[in-house]
Amino acid sequence: MAETVEVMVEGGKASVGPPVGPSLGPTGVNVKQVVDEINAQTEAMAGMQVPVKIKIEADKSFSLKIGTPPTSSLLKQVLGIPKGAGEVGTEVAGDLTIAQAVTVARQKASGLTGADTKAMASEVLGVAKSMGLTCEGRDPKVVQADLKAGKLDDRFA
Repeated sequence: MAETVEVMVEGGKASVGPPVGPSLGPTGVNVKQVVDEINAQTEAMAGMQVPVKIKIEADKSFSLKIGTPPTSSLLKQVLGIPKGAGEVGTEVAGDLTIAQAVTVARQKASGLTGADTKAMASEVLGVAKSMGLTCEGRDPKVVQADLKAGKLDDRFA
């Protein structure tokens, strides 16, 4: 019977230590092989937390399903900031462009519910708001309203 283990690892930097090693130890799978495979598949996501599902079969073979990093991690990467605002509403951690919101929306597409790029970009703007970011100098909620009203449709042509 297959067993699934879920862990969050830093892209390209998984190790046999926590959280991977202790989670896999009881399964009897070759932990170093799993770690090497995770690192190979997440190398491009360096610096971000990446969700990984490890399915271990009865014969100790394994398969990986690499998820996408959280939207907040993608936003931090695209803006080159270490973290969001400490006090959302009183400080601004960074300023996002609509093009950057679209980039993040496309990267995270499988994890978003929006029916199209515009709707997914609006979801990304919701996360940006909670991180203390602005969008082109404005509150992300205002930009979301403009998106909904069709005022920015030319940016999605």
